[in-house]
Amino acid sequence: MAGIGEFGLIGRITARLAMGPTTLLGPGDDAAVVAAPDARVVACTDVLVDGRHFRRDWCSARDVGHRAAAANLADVAAMGATPTALLVALCMPADLQASWAEGLADGLAAEAATVGASVVGGDMSASPTLTIAVTALGDLGGRAPVVRSGARPGDVLALAGRIGYAAAGLTVLSRGFRTPRLLVEAYRRPQVAYPSGPQAAQLGATSMIDVSDGLLADLGHVAQASGVAIDVRRDAFEVPRQMADAARALGVDPYTWILAGGEDHALAATFPATVALPPEWRPIGLVTEGAGVTVDGSVYDGPRGWDHFR
Repeated sequence: MAGIGEFGLIGRITARLAMGPTTLLGPGDDAAVVAAPDARVVACTDVLVDGRHFRRDWCSARDVGHRAAAANLADVAAMGATPTALLVALCMPADLQASWAEGLADGLAAEAATVGASVVGGDMSASPTLTIAVTALGDLGGRAPVVRSGARPGDVLALAGRIGYAAAGLTVLSRGFRTPRLLVEAYRRPQVAYPSGPQAAQLGATSMIDVSDGLLADLGHVAQASGVAIDVRRDAFEVPRQMADAARALGVDPYTWILAGGEDHALAATFPATVALPPEWRPIGLVTEGAGVTVDGSVYDGPRGWDHFR
């Protein structure tokens, strides 16, 4: 990085970025211009810190780009919106290879492209700790946002996307292994059900959340915001063979990964019981009167999710 300089790297990165249909003015000016047909903009931000959110010996630069983009694009989808743009702030040590930053840009752009969004700008700075801050923008398409506070007793809890895979992959990597590949790759590059967010809004979802910190922990946010209780059915989750094999080999209960792991960025939503759910949404529980989150009607005594300060 020290040999190329800030503006040399900016030139290399922006040359790699394709602009999607919602980008009216991309990188190169003081700010980008992004279309907002709905006249409302959904916005969120997320930070990834080297050694805490990712390790460069576990993930390639492109993998980290996919992970950083997915963490934000999933939040936009969880509001029932369609992502339109990403802004990226990159703080890097001066001895970081420029090729690493280019790989990161490729991963960010590739993940954004899966939903028709673009990386439209950002900032960079020297820093002793590699840090990536991403802001995502989205469009509601005329729909009301699906918030956490709308769940009502009698609603069905449903999930879209994979869950437990990334957490299992993290455990595998933490134990010094690189297989099963299915789990390791799930940790490196989440496969997010982005279209299911707007779909849920159209179906009349009463609440929704991106499962980023663990299913039980994130459902706790919905329960608290809505003033309800949520019960999760353990038998609603199938444990895939690779996960079951890894759990036996590592001495781990696979349901710990499913119930408390979150980096797959599955979407959890509640729906009125009268809604006919499409195959993308599988029922996993119910909303009831009360408070808190239970599993099969009882308090779950295992881990519930991630908290940065605990």
